[in-house]
Amino acid sequence: MNYKITAFVHIKDHRIYLNNRLVFSKERSLPLQEFLKRAYKAQEISWPKFHKMDSLSKMGILATELLFSNRKIPEDTALVFSNSSSSLGTDEVHQNSMNQVVSPSVFVYTLPNIVMGEVCIKNKIYGENSFFITEKFNPGLIWEYSQSLLDSLAASAIVCGWIEWKNAEYDVFLCLVTREGSQTFSAENLEALYYFENE
Repeated sequence: MNYKITAFVHIKDHRIYLNNRLVFSKERSLPLQEFLKRAYKAQEISWPKFHKMDSLSKMGILATELLFSNRKIPEDTALVFSNSSSSLGTDEVHQNSMNQVVSPSVFVYTLPNIVMGEVCIKNKIYGENSFFITEKFNPGLIWEYSQSLLDSLAASAIVCGWIEWKNAEYDVFLCLVTREGSQTFSAENLEALYYFENE
């Protein structure tokens, strides 16, 4: 079946791009949490739980809100994410808190796939979720796994890509894949779109 990259989002260096169009930016000197809060307000998202999430989940919500805007997202949409550091950013916060009273609100985010759970809860998505840990963005792996879900009819749409947060550095590239769009869903196109903003 012929699937397309319907939309794609980059979040990096305090800039957010939707389909290579800059939709939000702030000066890089702004602390990450403040940048994420301002981006949330700018998108006019109404999800109070956002403020309690870790940074990885906040970025996942911001990216998917842009991907899903003005679209009906099927309940069986699958999420296929990857990064190189798992949930290390939150793990370190949790580790540092162990000398005091451990916060359950931090501990709950010490798994990388929690970001996918947050996206699914907010959007009432019940499809499959897979989170791969790889040294760098691997478009071949993402495409092959996503394509197998589509071909087997396990999902009618996919959100896939790279979502990384480590040591205050972050890099998000997520795509919505459906049957609509002008760009073929392929490993080559995923790679080209990712590196366009990361060169």
